[in-house]
Amino acid sequence: MGGDIHRARVYGPLSPSVSPSVPAGESRAGWHAARVGLDEELDAAASAAAAYGAVSAVLAADSAPGLRAYLVCLDDDAARGWLVLDASFAPVAERERVHEVASIVVLCELAVELAGGGQLETLQAALSELERRENPDGIEAAREAAAELERVIGIAPRVASPAYLDRVGAATRRLERELGEHASPLASALASHTATVQAFVAEVDGRHRVPLR
Repeated sequence: MGGDIHRARVYGPLSPSVSPSVPAGESRAGWHAARVGLDEELDAAASAAAAYGAVSAVLAADSAPGLRAYLVCLDDDAARGWLVLDASFAPVAERERVHEVASIVVLCELAVELAGGGQLETLQAALSELERRENPDGIEAAREAAAELERVIGIAPRVASPAYLDRVGAATRRLERELGEHASPLASALASHTATVQAFVAEVDGRHRVPLR
């Protein structure tokens, strides 16, 4: 994870082939405006960070409600570096704040990668096939839970936050229950990646382009 966290949730234009669904309870106009606003924020963050190196990815994060920050990945000839910007696109120099942002970003990335056993698309296809062939009791509820998890995860760019992590966790747990899981594979998987989270935070700290205090 530490080597490819910016692989999928990155700064940049969405593929024209992507046609995401509007989350339940939101109007299409309001949802579109929010996405455009986030894209503009990421553009501004990338511009502000460009003075510190070649920007390859920008991820937005709210480590607490209303506390927006941006984790910027910088790739150049020397080595990959990181920079955390605050809501005004100024570099953050407080170590604790940088750790908070890096932690919530990597936790959300892991949750997205591990939700649905890490193979949500394959699981959905298997459930559809099972429904077509056998149509066992509970299959419709399982398919609905998988579809809801997909909606909750959404598409990049997204804002990493404790609330987002909770939503993904709740949707995953619903799917796990529908599939007959008594324990929570996602919770166990996240717990097993504690070292991954720590290593990523340490990398952001050690390679932060602005000295931390």
